[in-house]
Amino acid sequence: MFKFMSSRALCALVIIGAVFAVSPAAPAETKSYTVVAPDGVKLAVQEAGNPNGAPIVFIHGLLGSHLNWDAQINSPQLQKYRLITYDMRGHGLSGKPADAAAYTGGQRWADDLASVITSSHARKPALVGWSLGGVVISNYLAKFGDSHISSAVYVDGVIELKPELIPAHPEVYRDLNSPDLRTHLDAVRDFLGLCFYTKPDVTTFERLLANASLASWDMQRAVMSISVDAARGLGKAHVPVLLIYGERDALVQAKPAIARAVQLNPKVQSKLYADSGHAPFVEEPERFNRDLSAFIDKIQAR
Repeated sequence: MFKFMSSRALCALVIIGAVFAVSPAAPAETKSYTVVAPDGVKLAVQEAGNPNGAPIVFIHGLLGSHLNWDAQINSPQLQKYRLITYDMRGHGLSGKPADAAAYTGGQRWADDLASVITSSHARKPALVGWSLGGVVISNYLAKFGDSHISSAVYVDGVIELKPELIPAHPEVYRDLNSPDLRTHLDAVRDFLGLCFYTKPDVTTFERLLANASLASWDMQRAVMSISVDAARGLGKAHVPVLLIYGERDALVQAKPAIARAVQLNPKVQSKLYADSGHAPFVEEPERFNRDLSAFIDKIQAR
């Protein structure tokens, strides 16, 4: 009897182990390395998925890091691609220079992205930029053109820093720069809350809140003055461009932003998620991953 129960228990453990091994919730295996930008800032880079698949470079937003893309990195649907993330300067595990010029010059962020693409040997990657990541894509396109990428996806991307495109939250942005720790941390929490129409589960939100708190205060003070060259960047792009915005976005005016992007580049495609705020890839990850995969596969099939 004991032997029979032990065998059955062992069998159950094997089955449970197999289930967890293929569970989508299990973190994907990643490799990490460091890339050095032209001005010496060290950038933390991570890779997952199929190393021989079509590459995608994910660019997070303000107060984020590579952790923002967990629902993409751990998506079974996206494992066929080479999934590359990195922490932007002033964020996550990357270098955090104190000089304001390290953040206000949009070309430096473009140089960072170019360094990641070059150092990772990613051939013709798709660029996926969220919020501030859209600024990085535009500045990259303005400086380097689009000959080294296959496509670009702006996810609630900042097209231009203009009042008609960016809702005013003066208290939040003011308090992000407060020297008082309590005031600053409360503003970080409020800013993160504005990112979602459908708030993620408690564990995810708390992780993202801790993640946001890692961001450099020097960066936060300076980045609101970052230069954005959307006209020469997004406006001159010849590769396919997809815009994905949450209709309930509280940090970017979704429809005016899409309209301005179309004005700059009439060939861009757009999708509006009615039930998402500023972070549709977190709020509606299955739909987002499906749309991203379909967009990239269509380009690859050409």
